[in-house]
Amino acid sequence: MVTINSYEEFAALKGKEIGTSEWLEVNQERISQFADATLDHQWIHVDTERAKEGPFGQTIVHGYLTLSLLPHMWGEIITVNNLKMMVNYGMDKMKFGQAVLSGSSLRLVASLHDIQNLRGICKAEVKFKIEIKDQRKPALEGIATFLYYFN
Repeated sequence: MVTINSYEEFAALKGKEIGTSEWLEVNQERISQFADATLDHQWIHVDTERAKEGPFGQTIVHGYLTLSLLPHMWGEIITVNNLKMMVNYGMDKMKFGQAVLSGSSLRLVASLHDIQNLRGICKAEVKFKIEIKDQRKPALEGIATFLYYFN
């Protein structure tokens, strides 16, 4: 876990790997809860019997569920102190690499791609890769942009 207390400490990490989160299992219960929350009940995600006959042989995790786990896993890598707030600002070059089977475990590997001081607001661009345990190809990769408002 990396702890940051200022823009200067954050900027010192530019171009470096910041860390790797713990593995997180994405089970069918979490997938079904996400389907309920987003109203996305496509059978490939929620119908375990029908999915056995589908292209993956079982249900798969929603791509946006995989993406939505990013803030949790990012929080396992870095703690930023002295903040008024942090805002998710955007995503760039996001690409889904392969489907995530239900019951798979995911983790985040992150590096600081770029950082800017915008009149006291820290704009951090984090290059991320969400890996699937025991798989060569990642589930998702891209650049997440966060705005950090330091005290």
